[in-house]
Amino acid sequence: MNDYLIKAYAFDGTVRIYAANTTNLVEETRLIHGTWPAASAAFGRVLTASLIMGAMYKEDQMLTVRINGGGPIGELVTVVNAHGVVKGTVENPEVHISQKDKLAVGMVVGNNGFIHVTKDLKIRDIFTSSAELQTGEIADDFTYYFAASEQIPSSVGLGVLVNEQNEVFASGGFILQLMPGATEETIAKIENNISEMKPISELIQEGKKPEDIIQLITKGDHQLIDEMPLYYQCDCSRERFEKGLISLGKKELETLSKEDQPIEVTCQFCKKHYEFSTDQIIELTKQALSKK
Repeated sequence: MNDYLIKAYAFDGTVRIYAANTTNLVEETRLIHGTWPAASAAFGRVLTASLIMGAMYKEDQMLTVRINGGGPIGELVTVVNAHGVVKGTVENPEVHISQKDKLAVGMVVGNNGFIHVTKDLKIRDIFTSSAELQTGEIADDFTYYFAASEQIPSSVGLGVLVNEQNEVFASGGFILQLMPGATEETIAKIENNISEMKPISELIQEGKKPEDIIQLITKGDHQLIDEMPLYYQCDCSRERFEKGLISLGKKELETLSKEDQPIEVTCQFCKKHYEFSTDQIIELTKQALSKK
């Protein structure tokens, strides 16, 4: 199954729901970053939530999500646009803790920290909203973030399954948000329906699609609005790294050129390597001088 997201409105337009399958892109991310099982689960949950949040925006708007709960995995960062494309980094990918045969995501992430969401809406200033981490389990933390920072009552479900070969074979999630007009009766129905559901990762492992997850949440009282393919994709380029080196300034570039050794830089999002020879560094030094 290809990775994709479904958007729906439910209960006479008083609830909006996003559900996604992210299995392929989370496995691709595992291969790129070399994450161990619990780290794969934590990173996969953040990637999934970020993609769903990105789908709430439009055109060229972008979000950056940063989570650091003080746990051994360190900082998790994702950058996502409104068209289903995400990239990310994990500070310590080689982390694994399990408890009672379950991946201990909360222990890996920690709960002594914050979730920060930086919004670039392409209007005026970029701004960041934050909320304290509650459990480190990610879904609970996003639920609290929406209530505390955006004043939107929400329910977030996320899950990642990793097999004995450390491969991601099920990943996905949903975000449900109450709109003006949602009644207590509707809220009670939603709570009951969600309580009867299996964990998201198990549903996806069984072959359930995003639209099936929405069906379980609403019992059919919804309208599917939109579908969006999802990808892990980096937009790095040699030109971007050249600009980054130029920004170091003349003195630093001259020091690098005097070492008479090529330098290699690596993209933190996709691990692609870019090599610059001594002659190329000298040329970049000239460009740095011309920008003064």
